[in-house]
Amino acid sequence: MDFGLTDEQRSIVETTRTFVEKELYPHEEEVERTGVLRPELAAEIRRKALAAGLYAANMPEEVGGAGLDTVTWVLYEKELGRASYALQYCGVPRPSNILLAGTEAQREKYLYPTVRGEKIDCLAMTEPGAGSDMRAMRTKATRDDGADGGWRIKGSKHFISHADEADFVILVAATGSDDAGRTQMTIFLIDLDTPGVAVHDGYRNVSHRGYTNSILDFDDVRVGDDAVLGEVGKGFELSGEWLGSTRLQVAASCLGRAERALELSAQHAATREQFGQPIGRFQGIGFKLADMATELQAAELMTLHAAWKVDQGTATDADIAMAKVKATEMLAMVADEAIQIHGGMGLMDELPLERIWRDARIERIWDGTSEIQRHIISRSMLRPLGA
Repeated sequence: MDFGLTDEQRSIVETTRTFVEKELYPHEEEVERTGVLRPELAAEIRRKALAAGLYAANMPEEVGGAGLDTVTWVLYEKELGRASYALQYCGVPRPSNILLAGTEAQREKYLYPTVRGEKIDCLAMTEPGAGSDMRAMRTKATRDDGADGGWRIKGSKHFISHADEADFVILVAATGSDDAGRTQMTIFLIDLDTPGVAVHDGYRNVSHRGYTNSILDFDDVRVGDDAVLGEVGKGFELSGEWLGSTRLQVAASCLGRAERALELSAQHAATREQFGQPIGRFQGIGFKLADMATELQAAELMTLHAAWKVDQGTATDADIAMAKVKATEMLAMVADEAIQIHGGMGLMDELPLERIWRDARIERIWDGTSEIQRHIISRSMLRPLGA
C-alpha cells in the first residue's frame, strides 16, 4: 500500500494550510473574545476562499466544485480543522452534498448558487425529542388537500447550525409509516423566507465560540411537490446515502486540531526548562508526547483508510463510525494532555489549547454520539452471526 501523497495532494495541503494560517488564525482571538463571528468578516473570508479555490471543495467539478477524491478531501478538511471552528465552517463553506440528489431545476435554484457562494444552506434533522432516533421525529409533512396540492408542514427543529444566516433549509420531516409501522421520512428544500417558517436563537454552548445554532419552527408551512428532494418516503435512506461523509469530516477536523495541540506541546517541552533541563527529557512529559503522537497517527490512518474505502466503493457504516469514534476520543486525550504539559499556562487564553480542549467535547456528541458509533460497529459484527 502506498502511503505517499501525490503532488496534487501536497499542493492542496500546502494551499489550505497557508490559507488557514494567513486568513483564519489572525481572527481567532477576536472570535474567542467576543463569541461572535462578524458577518462582514465571514463574508470577507468567503470571498478569499472563493478566490483561492477552497470554497465548496467537497463538490464535484461538474457542479463547480474542486472534484476532490475522498482521501484528498479528508486531507483538506484536516488542514481547515486546525483553525477556530466558526471561522473555518462559516468562512469556507462546504455545501451539503445531499443537494446533488436534486433535480436539475432544484440544482439551478439551490445547488449551483450555493456552490458559487451566492446562497447558504442549513440542514434540519434534530428535534428536542428525537436526537439520534430519527424515526421518532414529530415534524410532519402532510398532503395538502387544496386545489394546488403540495404539502403542509408543522413542527420544530433545534441545534440547526447557522440557520440564522442561511437562505434555505434542507428539512427532514415525517410523512407516514411503512408496513412495519416505522416512520417514513421525506426531505424538503424550503426557502427560509417562506411564510410560516421562523428562525429563533438557539442555545449558548461551551464549544466553538462564534458558532451558532438555531431553533426552526414550521407553522403550517405550505410547499409544492417541487420542494421534495428525492422520493417521497425515502428520506431516511437518502440521508444515509449522502450524509455519512459528515462523520468523516468531523474525524478529519479533529486530526487537525490534535496536530496543532501536539506541535505546541512538543515545542513547549523542548524549550521549557525545569531543574536544569528541558521538561521533555523527563519521562513523565516525554511519555505523554509519545502517547499523544501514537494516538494521533492511529486515528489519522484509520480516517484515511475509511476515506480510501469510500473511493473504492467498499466503505461500510462501521468503517466511518470507527474513524469518528477514534478521532474524536483521540482529540479529547491529546487536548487534555497538552494542557497538562503546559501547566497553568495551558488554561490561559494566550494559547489556543484551552479552546481546543473545550471545543473537543462536542465532537463526541454531534453527527452521532460515540455510543451510536459503537452501536453501529458492534451491530456490523454481530449481524452476520445471527445476533
